[in-house]
Amino acid sequence: MTHAAAELRMPQSSMSRRIHALEKELGIPLLIHDGRVVRLTAAAQRLALHLREPLRQLDLVIDEVTGDADPDHGTVRFGFPLTMGTGRVPDLLAQFRRRHPGIRVLLKQAHGSALGADLLAGALDLAIVIPAPVRLRHARIGTQRIQVVVPDGHRLADARHPRLADLAGETFIANPPSYNLRQLTEAWCNDAGFTPDVAFEVTEFATIRELISRGLGIALLPHDERPTPGLTELPLAGEQFSRDIALAWSAAIEAPPTRRLSGFLLEHFD
Repeated sequence: MTHAAAELRMPQSSMSRRIHALEKELGIPLLIHDGRVVRLTAAAQRLALHLREPLRQLDLVIDEVTGDADPDHGTVRFGFPLTMGTGRVPDLLAQFRRRHPGIRVLLKQAHGSALGADLLAGALDLAIVIPAPVRLRHARIGTQRIQVVVPDGHRLADARHPRLADLAGETFIANPPSYNLRQLTEAWCNDAGFTPDVAFEVTEFATIRELISRGLGIALLPHDERPTPGLTELPLAGEQFSRDIALAWSAAIEAPPTRRLSGFLLEHFD
């Protein structure tokens, strides 16, 4: 309580009276007194959790209208897909950090639907999302080609551009059904005249590649900047095997540091 009162720059007695008044108004206890230790009740924890984002948005509005917003200092909560943990995105984040050392970027990796849900809930400020979330403001920033990945020595390993129909009868390793790439894999295979035989469902793309290298199946995956030993990546015949990459914004107000990062990504992502 002493530390909290000092942070709020008010006497501890005044803070205690305000908390008691809030408890009386809400009709629920907010604090648990255990000797000299004070803890939040479960209800108080839920209340604090749901109030943080509205209060953060209020601070952003006040900063914007009063001209106090600092574009070169602050925090951006940024998400990007599991398939982009190597290569271009880490390179861009490193470049952005060198240009704007005062901006802290909190990173989260997840699949597209989870990133979209976090943006809608206000848990993320900005994200690279595949596919683009239709309910949020977004801009297309690139294309991700999908290839077939087979173990070295596979019957198709020497094919330059195999047809998807050539994969009929193969054992597939894929993401769970909620993942966009799994849905595309099933749709493309059905269009080619067969249903993929998915023997393993895996969330981590690195694990999928490890399983392929051990001869447990094949998969449709985006190109990996860091090749896994024992694997061969083959571009499929046809132009339809790709996904749009989008930069998407939270439904909340875009803070100046977020605008710095979004502008940088729009300019440099290719």
